[in-house]
Amino acid sequence: MDRIAIVGGATLEGSIPISGAKNSAIKLMAASLLTDAPLRLTNMPRLADTRFLARLLRRLGTEVTEQDGVDGPETVLHTPEIVSAFASYDLVRQMRASFNVLGPLIARTGHAKVSLPGGCSIGARPVDLHLKALEALGAHIDLNEGYVYAQAPRGLKGARIEFPFVSVGATEHTLLAAVLARGETTLLNAAQEPEIEDLANCLNMMGARIEGAGTATIRVTGVDRLAGGDHAVVPDRIEAGTYAVAAAVTGGCVRLTNCRAEHIQALLSKLVEAGVEVTPTPDGVQIRRGPERLRSVDVVTDPYPGFATDLQAQFMALMTLAAGESVIRETVFENRFMHVPELARLGADITVHGGEARVRGVEALNGAQVMATDLRASVSLVIAGLAARGETVVHRVYHLDRGFERLEEKLSNCGADIRRLKGEEDAA
Repeated sequence: MDRIAIVGGATLEGSIPISGAKNSAIKLMAASLLTDAPLRLTNMPRLADTRFLARLLRRLGTEVTEQDGVDGPETVLHTPEIVSAFASYDLVRQMRASFNVLGPLIARTGHAKVSLPGGCSIGARPVDLHLKALEALGAHIDLNEGYVYAQAPRGLKGARIEFPFVSVGATEHTLLAAVLARGETTLLNAAQEPEIEDLANCLNMMGARIEGAGTATIRVTGVDRLAGGDHAVVPDRIEAGTYAVAAAVTGGCVRLTNCRAEHIQALLSKLVEAGVEVTPTPDGVQIRRGPERLRSVDVVTDPYPGFATDLQAQFMALMTLAAGESVIRETVFENRFMHVPELARLGADITVHGGEARVRGVEALNGAQVMATDLRASVSLVIAGLAARGETVVHRVYHLDRGFERLEEKLSNCGADIRRLKGEEDAA
């Protein structure tokens, strides 16, 4: 397996372009199943997760063409007909979000057989909300031997759906099914993430009638068919937040371009509290930190517009070097402190009790061999390694490849001493 080696201590200076959002791109790719016309997605990230989903879509009948256009990396998806409504376990298990093909398949063909996505290293993340929403829309659902068998031979129909708690995945999945349902669908207690608004904007461009995306109440008036078209994927707020933290932990000045600062406002305000200078720019945000030691800051993760759970591990890495003690509470996912033992290998002083971590800042971290456990945890180890004395080697970087495009290149262009060790045995 590949590894990433980092020699810490370099100050970051320069500019980092932010790629299209992984969490949006994979749902937009699934939306291509809803139409027989081509859908062209620009500002597309090139990631392991998008490759996994492309492989599944090809099995279902989608022609997937990746190319570099005038607007940068783009993907054209064209599904003239669904040749198979079966998504096997071998394909769905590689990426949990593949399960979101279920709704579009039912909406377009009236039936589907899709594997349940299975467990997840950061918590259970059950799909019961997805299935209940599809049942409310008129689908008949059976579960057998790890597969969802769904039927709606007369098509889906609009419904009033109130989620018992905020779920990004269930909100997106319901939107993907409801756009072709007869009548009106109302989603209450819907998630408000920018990726949901991006999905709705794309679907509306294709001819859907969605109102209220980005708020807690979304209304969908079903249409008979959707067209194709062009859509630019929203910039990745998690990638932007990650590099903002990397700039803060190393010092120096980094400008993040193709970035929407308003999408990471909860993080930016915490960086300011910690003593980091944050300056909006016409195409993003500038992060600057002088030689003064960071101040400790408490954080509670919450659904958007709160502090993103996907930035919790990165911010914890930052707080390991702050003066004083910070308290980080995780309210979105259970079991999302798996990076703590690995940060401790670098010298961090962290105590975990349930969903709360107390981080007592140390004067310095020291390089060590560490192991990635999930996507966001893995990049927190890279961040810590950038600031640590000596060399840090991060094992199992396939987690990073799922969600960060050209990470080593982007950081090294700003002065980081970081390199990939190809094909080495992972012995961490």
